[in-house]
Amino acid sequence: MSTEERLPLEGIRVLELGTLLAGPFAGRLFGDFGAEVIKIEAPDKGDPLRQWGQEKDGIGLWWPIQSRNKKSITLNLREEEGQETFKDLVKEADIIIENFRPGTMEKWNLSYETLSEINPGIIMTRTSGYGQTGPYKGRAGFGSVGEAMGGIRHVTGFPDRPPSRIGISIGDSLAALFSMIGTLTALNERHHSGKGQVVDTAIYESVFSVMESMIPDYLLADYVRERMGNILPNVAPSNIYKTKDGTFVVIGANADGVFKRLCEAMEQPKLYDDPRFHTHLARGKNIHEIDDLIEKWTMQHDSGYVLNILAEKGVPSGLIYSVKDIIDDPHYKEREMVIKRDHPTLGEFPMPGIVPKLSRTPGEVKYVGAEFMGQHNKEVYGGLLQYDDEKLQRLKERQII
Repeated sequence: MSTEERLPLEGIRVLELGTLLAGPFAGRLFGDFGAEVIKIEAPDKGDPLRQWGQEKDGIGLWWPIQSRNKKSITLNLREEEGQETFKDLVKEADIIIENFRPGTMEKWNLSYETLSEINPGIIMTRTSGYGQTGPYKGRAGFGSVGEAMGGIRHVTGFPDRPPSRIGISIGDSLAALFSMIGTLTALNERHHSGKGQVVDTAIYESVFSVMESMIPDYLLADYVRERMGNILPNVAPSNIYKTKDGTFVVIGANADGVFKRLCEAMEQPKLYDDPRFHTHLARGKNIHEIDDLIEKWTMQHDSGYVLNILAEKGVPSGLIYSVKDIIDDPHYKEREMVIKRDHPTLGEFPMPGIVPKLSRTPGEVKYVGAEFMGQHNKEVYGGLLQYDDEKLQRLKERQII
């Protein structure tokens, strides 16, 4: 294989600890781009994600996606012999990903200070609810709580109803993305210093980081953003609009030039010159009036016509897709965003493709997540660490692996 054919993170070895979402999702992203990801589970209790999601023939349908491209080993980190085995793995690794409550690794005698003495280049990526410092560091922290304390729950939903959640685990996913960004940054820095470091990602901070201008809105303009349903405060038009055939179309035309093109698509060009709508600020103040005018137009046409004329005029718009719409969409297919890989029990297994797309060294999904815990024990312990069969048997008998 030539250098250009190598996956971009090939040669990087990741030890993935932790369970469920934030840590393992970061590990999945590394695996997508070629890193060797070794997923470590306790011998007596696997990752609960193995049972999450809908089931097919008794198999959880989330696990094969989240653990794709990963090798599965078992290791009891609560025992000294398991800790020593983990240290042997650290000698051969570049990155440790963990998402335990802060202090857990230290309790197991596996602090960053201890591990960096063994491998000065090791990068420890630590994802938790509140981070490794601060008065809340010891609290249990799930993604849902991070979403609440990070501010996103307060602004999600409609003003006449309690705060709502987004239909996915967005807090954990955002934390995983920031963890990967931090880890890649630390990897790049290591090229210059030769040293690793700790990447400290808090779920609530990951959510807070995407909250736009919420802080200066409050501190400088005395404005607290509240739940606004499908609109953004002072940004119009940007909403969903019902069509004649009963579907909803999302239209985003808040920029001046785009709004002018929307007026042309509606065959109402004079709307653009109306003082109520001519500027961004004016449209923001008259958000309900402009939304009513647009929906009056969309209700006269089927969604197909609305989408076609808006596309022709260069106005961002789209349907609100269900998963069925996604599967049927030709653009998803062309972009290979729904891929299939063989599953040992379920056969062809569909899952999301890789994001982002790299032009020369794109990522790859080689296989779905390991079907059973410890599937790669022999390969990792016997191959990478050169443990002989006698030692492997002893570790197994002692329930270390």
